[in-house]
Amino acid sequence: MSRKNLGPQPMLYPQPVLIVATYDAEGKPNAMNAAWGGICGRDEVMIDMSSHKTTENIAVTKAFTVSAADVEHMVASDYVGLVSANKEPRKMEKAGFTTTKSEFVNAPVINELPVTLECELKEIIDGSKYIGRIVNVSVDERVLGEDGKVDLAKFHPIIFDGVSAGYYAFGERVGNAFKDGAKLK
Repeated sequence: MSRKNLGPQPMLYPQPVLIVATYDAEGKPNAMNAAWGGICGRDEVMIDMSSHKTTENIAVTKAFTVSAADVEHMVASDYVGLVSANKEPRKMEKAGFTTTKSEFVNAPVINELPVTLECELKEIIDGSKYIGRIVNVSVDERVLGEDGKVDLAKFHPIIFDGVSAGYYAFGERVGNAFKDGAKLK
């Protein structure tokens, strides 16, 4: 097998497409598309964000929500990453996103995105890495299976390829965690 060195690049796959939502000081909702982030502990999520309206809002409210973008809302999810709320006051409306206030933190839940982590700001590292403590996960019942868990046959998150700047649909189930490897014991 031949390998090629590509140098340092954001090439850990799959990379979720995360939509971070906040309220500003007046309670107006905003959202942005964050390319680099993920779960970093049992009840923590970390997202690397430079300076944005969203980060200004987090500084005020100390709270945010994180939703996984899905196939059905890919265009709107990309849009909130392209346009700044500092320049477009109707950003959420133009994206077609509506919100409901979280019951647990001072941040909006985007109604159209079915899986949302509701977070309190825990820490900011190096000025751009926002760590949130997950206080609650709210899930639209339309993506739940009969067992009450998220069913990936009903929920279609998208993933991001930072090298080619492409969005991809999440793939099919190919195995069973904590079980299939037991065949090699």
